[in-house]
This record gives sequence, C-alpha cells and structure tokens, in this order.
Amino acid sequence: MNESPVSVFLVVMGVAGCGKSSLGAALAQACGVPLIEGDDHHSGTSREKMRLGVALTDADRAGWLRTLAELLQAHQQGAVLTCSALKRAYRDQLRAACPGLRFVFLDIDREEAGQRVAARAGTHFFSSALVDSQFATLEPPVGEPGVLRLDARLPLNQLCAQTVAWLPHKELAP
Repeated sequence: MNESPVSVFLVVMGVAGCGKSSLGAALAQACGVPLIEGDDHHSGTSREKMRLGVALTDADRAGWLRTLAELLQAHQQGAVLTCSALKRAYRDQLRAACPGLRFVFLDIDREEAGQRVAARAGTHFFSSALVDSQFATLEPPVGEPGVLRLDARLPLNQLCAQTVAWLPHKELAP
C-alpha cells in the first residue's frame, strides 16, 4: 500500500537478467500503483529478433520507448515501469514524458546476468546470446539525478525495502 502522499513514478532498469520484473512487481504492490511490464510492449518483430539472438537497434527501440512514455503519461496516479533503459537518451526520453521520473538501477555483473538469462531459457523470449550486447550498450546511470543504484544480487525483499526507503527523498545520491 502506498503510504506516500505523492505519486510514485519509477523505472526499474538494467540489463537482461538483473531482476527488473521481480523487483518491479514487488514495488508496484508495495506502492499501490500499476506495473507496466516493458517486455509486454515490444513489437512482434523485436521479440523475434531477440529470440533469434539479434540485438535491437535504436530504431527498433524507438516505437517501444514512445509506447512506454505514453503508458507512463496515462497512469496519472503513478506507476512502476520495468525497462532496460540502457542508454541515457532512452532515460531522457522517458523523463521528458514523465517529469519527476525516478530510476532504480539494478547493477549486476556479466557472469551473473548470463547465468540468470540462461536459467530462464524456454520461459522468456530473450536469448542468452544477447547478454554481451546489453553490457556493450549500457550507459550506467550513476551520477544522473533521481537514480538509486542497487546490487542486483541482494535478496528481493531487501531490494524492495531499500527502494521504498529511498522514495520519499527527492534527490539523494545513492
């Protein structure tokens, strides 16, 4: 339940396998706001590319990011969005659509991300062959305003508690 008098607009971000969906769902429930699962809004073409191990380009992501921005705007009482948001330009596009948007960056190393993605093979469209391209594309948001960096290896309940504790603070540097 949301005990905060202000609306929560939050993106849970990071490379594939960092735990965006799990933390996003936990935070949406804890904050009493809807969850927008970014993966649900990829085009069929993009999903097929990722399934085949072909990395998405900025052009592939453009429509997806536009859709996610529109979804954030449509949830005027707040929302938690799961989105890789790998580049600063992607995050800035989402920020422009939703002023005050904040980000939780689930930081994870290449080996752990690869193991997690491989473990979900068959239940998720994302190919483990793409983990390296995710790290190559990632522009870590450390130092950007409104960003909390968390160690993705921490237990889910700890990640959720740290995020909920951070939310009332406007511009804390993690």
